[in-house]
Amino acid sequence: MALRIEEYGMIGDLHTAALVGSDGSIDWMCLPRFDSPACFAALLGDEDHGSWRLGPAAGGKCTRRRYRTDTLILETEWDTPEGAVRVTDAMPPRGEAADIVRVVEGLDGAVRMSTVLRLRFGYGKVVPWVRGHGPHLSAIAGPDAAWLEAEVPLDIEDGTASAEFTVAAGERVAFVLTHHESHHDRPTAVDAAEALADTESFWTEWIGDLSYEGEWDEAVRRSVITLKALTYAPTGGILAAATTALPEELGGVRNWDYRYCWLRDASFVLAAMLGTGFRDEARAWRHWLLRAAAGDPADLQIMYGLDGRHWLPEIEVDWLPGYEGSAPVRIGNAATGQFQLDVWGETLDALHLARAADDEADGDAWELQKGLLAFVAEHWADPDDSLWEVRGERRHFVHSKVMAWVAFDRAVQAVERFGLDGPVEEWRALRDRVHAQVCERGFDADRGTFTQFYGSKGLDAALLLLPMVGFLPWEDPRVVGTVEAVQRELTHGGYVLRYDPEADSGVDGLPGREGTFLACTFWLVDALQGIGREDEARALFERLLKTRNDLGLLAEEYDPATGRHLGNTPQAYSHVGLVNSARHLSGAPPAARPRADARREASEGKG
Repeated sequence: MALRIEEYGMIGDLHTAALVGSDGSIDWMCLPRFDSPACFAALLGDEDHGSWRLGPAAGGKCTRRRYRTDTLILETEWDTPEGAVRVTDAMPPRGEAADIVRVVEGLDGAVRMSTVLRLRFGYGKVVPWVRGHGPHLSAIAGPDAAWLEAEVPLDIEDGTASAEFTVAAGERVAFVLTHHESHHDRPTAVDAAEALADTESFWTEWIGDLSYEGEWDEAVRRSVITLKALTYAPTGGILAAATTALPEELGGVRNWDYRYCWLRDASFVLAAMLGTGFRDEARAWRHWLLRAAAGDPADLQIMYGLDGRHWLPEIEVDWLPGYEGSAPVRIGNAATGQFQLDVWGETLDALHLARAADDEADGDAWELQKGLLAFVAEHWADPDDSLWEVRGERRHFVHSKVMAWVAFDRAVQAVERFGLDGPVEEWRALRDRVHAQVCERGFDADRGTFTQFYGSKGLDAALLLLPMVGFLPWEDPRVVGTVEAVQRELTHGGYVLRYDPEADSGVDGLPGREGTFLACTFWLVDALQGIGREDEARALFERLLKTRNDLGLLAEEYDPATGRHLGNTPQAYSHVGLVNSARHLSGAPPAARPRADARREASEGKG
């Protein structure tokens, strides 16, 4: 059985990533891209679905592990009765092919080591043709080919390569696994020592652009490195997480594929990147966003592939039993076909943020935005599926309507602040109309809070974003009441649920429940600070930092009862939340908020 989710670390080369367990086993990896079929899928099954263990022959979890300072080089150490040993794992920046470098180093005494490599392509279903060549091997299956360079002799049986060897203090043994398409010639093997040096140089040079000077520097640095590691370098797209089908409830059915790029993450990611000095990454993300959103505004999706592709069909992989029996295992994501009104607003907000940062705004981008605005003008009053991709009936979700307000508000600002052309009076009137309707139909005066949807008795953590996007000022009693209601009714064990799935007779159309959502808990940090409860905000932020695993990584969700991470990992949205909350608490201006006078103008409108 796979380890607990929080026991995995990540290495990657900005094209794909691998999850390395505290026992030295790589249990998840897709090649050659994040969204390719996995060749190591033990995370969702067992070792026969693909894994690569490298550790002491006696087995067991490591004594300690860490990332080499400000890099994605993972160092895992074991103290054993025979001595101490370190395994260093890394993926060098992508060159001719994808490489995994694993180096065993004796630290003390002499330790008997073991490695077992089970390559299983096609999400664990396809056993390759493995041939040995002394201390080397090749593995081929369909379009995939891999080569292992090893400094010890290998035994090969039934498509599995293994070896046992002893490492004494001061000795090193290197392994390099290289993947390429099978119809190409074998790529040139990298030198392990040079590859590690190149990897270290890449990350230390990249982090040199960090401009963050606030508190919690270590946590912010690790989070921005994680966000960079979740970036697909050829296009600039930032995927939500490196995995698929890790459950939101152990043994449940809420198991989704997150190896794609969500448009709603755009403004939060841009705020985090621009706010920490990584303008090149922000610019690349903006360009990806423009390419993905191009075309008919009616066809805008909530998510796209790493290269902007639209078609992400959802299938169930029945030969994988799922993480701790959490089935089905899903590949692809059917939520692409949903109507989520907020996405138009999120996209327009992100492009507005980029323009405000003088991030290469151009006429083509504005023409696209006007097309998106025309669609929102026609459809803002329609019910939708909400930002949480519920699979129940469509409703008039308050957050979705607020993001329609954001779309018109940013359009008005584009004309007034940047001199762009457009029917500003029409947009201003629509903005006021949406604002008035939300305040009238989405606010429960008896309870003193906005609700999840019109007429709902439930709440939604996304309501915490209303003041963040400028819909109402922080000091408005309706904002304060909403923040307090969410804290009171959606907090579980000190962390925030996205919503109550049992409210309103089951809003999301799915059985079971889920863990607390870490990004939403960071939103509560920001909201508490916004309404003047600074001490509470800081205490909650510190609690969230303790939720990170020993490597500083966060998954999507957390179960405070068991202390376990849940959902896909590492989760970009969680790390974006950490960066932005740290910036806000340290006094940095919240980049996602519009000007104060725009917020004041909105608060003085109807409602």
